[in-house]
Amino acid sequence: MERELARLILDYSRPVEAGETLLVQAEMEAWPLLRELHREALVRGAYPLLRMAYPGEDAEFLERAGAWLERVPEVERALVAASDAFVRVLAPSDPFAASGIDGERLARHRRAWGVLRPPHGRRTLTLWPTAGLAAMAGMSQPAYRRLVRSAFFLDRPDPAAAWRALSKAQARLIRRLEGVRELRIQAAGTDLRMRVEGRRWVNSDGRSNFPSGEVYTAPLEDSVNGEVRFDLPILAGGRWVRGVRLVFEAGRVVEASAEEGDAYLQALLATDAGARGVGELGIGTNFGLERGTGLVLLDEKIGGTVHLALGQAYAATGGTNRSAVHRDLIVDLRRGGVLTADGEVVQENGRFNEDWFVWPG
Repeated sequence: MERELARLILDYSRPVEAGETLLVQAEMEAWPLLRELHREALVRGAYPLLRMAYPGEDAEFLERAGAWLERVPEVERALVAASDAFVRVLAPSDPFAASGIDGERLARHRRAWGVLRPPHGRRTLTLWPTAGLAAMAGMSQPAYRRLVRSAFFLDRPDPAAAWRALSKAQARLIRRLEGVRELRIQAAGTDLRMRVEGRRWVNSDGRSNFPSGEVYTAPLEDSVNGEVRFDLPILAGGRWVRGVRLVFEAGRVVEASAEEGDAYLQALLATDAGARGVGELGIGTNFGLERGTGLVLLDEKIGGTVHLALGQAYAATGGTNRSAVHRDLIVDLRRGGVLTADGEVVQENGRFNEDWFVWPG
């Protein structure tokens, strides 16, 4: 799997050219993939620079960093500035390693170190199936590995061709969405409206997040109104966040609670002024993913789900909300819900109206 995935990343998701520097960051458990990325980058004439963290290194830094918690070393800035392409591999041996770190401390670090985030068009965020991620999802390692292979389309005869087909299907969906004025999400505990006229939709087809499978935009900043309950739990900051309920008025969170992880949620919302606004609305289209895992990178792409991100909007959408955070939360419409666009059903109970989108799988 590692060689297939490395080639797919460097040929499709984040192509590199001769003479470029590729910065790859991951925990040590991803070494099979890192080895193949190193080899394949060299074959393409690029220079691969690997930064491998030992298990728990990030959590230890957050706990012991002192002034470095909010002070960004110049060498880190220089490394990002000097690199042409970036691949970040999520591969935690213990996804809960940071569970003891105070949420406010996490927020302070995010505010300061957010300046190191590489430009959107030059980075790919991906994953490697570790035992820790499998356990987090409540799955055996073989079952989790099969899920990940399916999510990457590695179970297809030509994975890159499958991604190009999904890209075309999503482009068709975007053409329909570009003329929409208002979107409405309705489900148990949810009735949320937002306006999107004039905003740009982005085709997330595996070029930045990989695997992917979504289209997204930023709603007009003052237009989000109503109540929403996010029914897929996520792991954030090393802890579970479940049963999040938000109430919006004129685009701002005015009420917030979580059945689990409420302290983290409240600290997140207090990060800065933009953390109470919505930076993204996304519609998942990847039906190669059949169940939630707790990992947002996967779960927000599940076909039949929608998600909102609190905080930072992506410039490509035309959104103007600014924040040090971008936290995605997911509504599973497969459990009984509907997404409408100017009153027309886009998807219901997790199934798309075929006038809008047809899964090419």
